[in-house]
Amino acid sequence: MTDFSFTALSPETIIDGLESAGFTVASGLLALNSYENRVYQFHDDDRVKFVTKFYRPNRWSIPQIQEEHDFALELASEEIPLVAPIVRDGQSLFEFQGFHFAVFPCRGGRIFEVDNLDQLEWMGRFLGRIHAVGSRKPFVHRPQFSIEESLLGAREILHGTPDMVTSSLQNSFFTILDQVIEIASSQYKPTKQIRLHGDCHAGNILWTDAGPHFVDLDDCRSGPAIQDLWMMLSGDRQQKLLQLDTLLMGYEEFFSFEHSELRLIESLRTMRLVNYMAWLTKRWQDPAFPRNFPWFNTEKYWEEQILMLKEQFSILHEPTLSLY
Repeated sequence: MTDFSFTALSPETIIDGLESAGFTVASGLLALNSYENRVYQFHDDDRVKFVTKFYRPNRWSIPQIQEEHDFALELASEEIPLVAPIVRDGQSLFEFQGFHFAVFPCRGGRIFEVDNLDQLEWMGRFLGRIHAVGSRKPFVHRPQFSIEESLLGAREILHGTPDMVTSSLQNSFFTILDQVIEIASSQYKPTKQIRLHGDCHAGNILWTDAGPHFVDLDDCRSGPAIQDLWMMLSGDRQQKLLQLDTLLMGYEEFFSFEHSELRLIESLRTMRLVNYMAWLTKRWQDPAFPRNFPWFNTEKYWEEQILMLKEQFSILHEPTLSLY
């Protein structure tokens, strides 16, 4: 079985690893909010703050991580406000005792306000610039959004862990899950795939007086451009249309949007919902997950997922959002 654990990652290992890469740790390690990787803030002798990310073992291959870094550095070279990894002696990815890690400048900010139309238009311009660069060439090693991984593979993880879904709810859960997967799969027909941020929700966007920035590209992959836009839409249909119109007003200053991609929104949302359940299931043996997600793996949780899937099944049958 592949080892995805951080069992051997001690504070001493982290500090020794950072020093081996030429970074001085003059403070303690402040753990930051991250579940998939282990992320810490520290400062050096000059009180300059840094953030280090130790990648979850065996999640990404070395070429995949390097491609993430190269994309971030490419965006930064275009003066797009994304915090790229620090390069030392031509190297951005470091290794110590089997762990791979990167170091970033520490950049703060406040949470992006999804209901602020001025900020939405700004985000549209920001993403338009990112996609203009992302469309120049394809990823070679990073994966793409796919039915096979996010729906069929996720279902296999859920079905293959029979003690995770409450036994009395398994039949109801998998019945509606299969119905949702079937219709979402039939609707997901992307015509163009570009390099994306890939996980563009409000929690991954920090805002300053100078505007927004992302802190990294850990989930970057190929997919339709709408993937980086739809998670900023919320509320009822009219609110979403107003938000979408505002986003695209800024976006199309820098990159052309294919409006036919709007039909992919609900299939992409379904992929995210199902994949999230599978992700929690797959990571449940990591002690950080039961500690931070105590509501998971309870009868109430699976009852809520059945209701959520039924609602999503209904939404998948509704007319596509359209500005025209």
